[in-house]
Amino acid sequence: MSKQRFTLPAAVFLVLKRDGKVLLMRRANTGWHDGDYDLVAGHIDGNESLRIALAREAKEEIGVTIDARDAKFSHLIHGLFNDGKEYFNVFFTVESWEGEPTIMEPEKCDMLSWFELNKLPENITESTKRYFDALAKEETYSDFGFDS
Repeated sequence: MSKQRFTLPAAVFLVLKRDGKVLLMRRANTGWHDGDYDLVAGHIDGNESLRIALAREAKEEIGVTIDARDAKFSHLIHGLFNDGKEYFNVFFTVESWEGEPTIMEPEKCDMLSWFELNKLPENITESTKRYFDALAKEETYSDFGFDS
């Protein structure tokens, strides 16, 4: 009698920092949080480390090349969202890369902007907002959506 184990999807989030500012992209045309700002992010494809997935997403979404070894773990969120989806969202900070961030997927994003950490826009996706809140408290782990 075999028991199927619970599996949990994971996504990586790129906190690209330059001159004390962080890069955010404004979502568009996807039907999910269009008009809201988010970090560059994406699902892991499997058979790749979190850092390798981060480097791949950076290249796919904003055309920059990062050395996966330069990605510094910043935060882990275990979230149960209102739609019932449960995720591990893993955040990495990168301060060194090659290339200039450019919109590579205009069907998903219509703007890239650099923001000071104390002047972030109000319209930010839930996980990204929770990340910045945790960052201000110097927390490396947070969770939400679960009963106490």
